[in-house]
Amino acid sequence: MSATLAVVIPYYNEARWIGRTLRCLLGQTEPPQELILVDNGSTDGSERLCREVLAASPWLAVRYEREARPGKIHALERACGLLTTRLAAFWDADTWYPAHYLRRARELDAAAGQGVAAFMAIDVHGSPGELRWRLRRRLHPPLARVLRRQCFTGGYGHVYRTEALLRAGGYSAARWPYVLMDHEVVHRIHAIGETVYDADFWCRPSARRTDRRRVRWNAVERLLYLAVPGARRDWYFYRFLAGRLARRGLGHLRLREQPWNGPAA
Repeated sequence: MSATLAVVIPYYNEARWIGRTLRCLLGQTEPPQELILVDNGSTDGSERLCREVLAASPWLAVRYEREARPGKIHALERACGLLTTRLAAFWDADTWYPAHYLRRARELDAAAGQGVAAFMAIDVHGSPGELRWRLRRRLHPPLARVLRRQCFTGGYGHVYRTEALLRAGGYSAARWPYVLMDHEVVHRIHAIGETVYDADFWCRPSARRTDRRRVRWNAVERLLYLAVPGARRDWYFYRFLAGRLARRGLGHLRLREQPWNGPAA
């Protein structure tokens, strides 16, 4: 029997994109047992659009939640408190997921040992059939096995074994009130178990994300992330990187400004 799975989508003013993402969900060959939608104070009718798109799918159990505290991290915290399924897939409201995405997540879970805590999708930014993206999908998993303590995928492509995620503390503003929350939570996950990458497990982030420099680490911080051994990762995140992000004003609310926005895709 396939593992039970919930899809979590936090959103803030995503009416231009979330309809396509929901249609990806409705087109899954193995749909989730539950969809958790967390509105983080949208003013553009995003929730109304969600209800319209999902109205013709009464078979899908949907939880419409609202989180008044501004910031994606708070919406994710709220969702973590609602999880009861074996697997939790975290989606972004502007990302495209192939029809086999959730089926492949369940297959990876079934094949993985007890020491695995999460499954990470490979991001493809064009046609998955293009040579460069075929190569990326093939080369990414062996690279991840060598650099085992790294996170190579944004939060749009994380699927966790729920027990492991909650044991690691889930998403938490108290622990990490900055950008790069996806990398920080995976850092804690690595204390629980391994993360798995697979060539057939991928998704396509929106082309609207044209420039993320104002919500990311710089080249020095990124290189040090790759170089610091696992035993020093707590120092890296909580003593080194946190202070640098704070000084640059890169708290989690910077994400709410959506400074990367390009055209709808």
